[in-house]
Amino acid sequence: MIVALLGAECTGKSTLARALAARLGAGLVTEYLREWCEARGTTPQAHEQASIAAEQARRIEHGAAHHALLIADTTPLMTALFSQHYFSDDSLLAQALDFQRRCDLTLLCAPDLPWQADGFMRDGPGVRTAIDTRLRDTLSQHALPWQSVQGTEDCRLDAALRAIRERQR
Repeated sequence: MIVALLGAECTGKSTLARALAARLGAGLVTEYLREWCEARGTTPQAHEQASIAAEQARRIEHGAAHHALLIADTTPLMTALFSQHYFSDDSLLAQALDFQRRCDLTLLCAPDLPWQADGFMRDGPGVRTAIDTRLRDTLSQHALPWQSVQGTEDCRLDAALRAIRERQR
């Protein structure tokens, strides 16, 4: 079972992913984009987006092959949406949507946490709102089911645990 956590920047995906993996003894695939940016000290350009999305997918597929339950801190869909937002590039969307359909449960982290700066990795509350809107619209337009998690860290964890347990039935 692959549980995908999606959301704009600063919506608690990584914190929730770690908490879920620890609580459930699940595998965890972290956000490759963060690793990529930290290693290079910059954010990716348009021509680097496809390889980042592909590596995130590869890591999720590898993790799913080795764990009965896998928590994915983002999927290629977020890379595709950021690529649309920053570079007006739709080329990654179809493949990202196909990948997202393979996830068993999608949890959408609401942008209701206080925004926090994170160096060059975050652009601000305005971008967070724009990406959240784009994400919700994309999921709806392509009939991809999702469940919202919102509120405090504890509320998010409780909602995510309920959704996972319900899906496992």
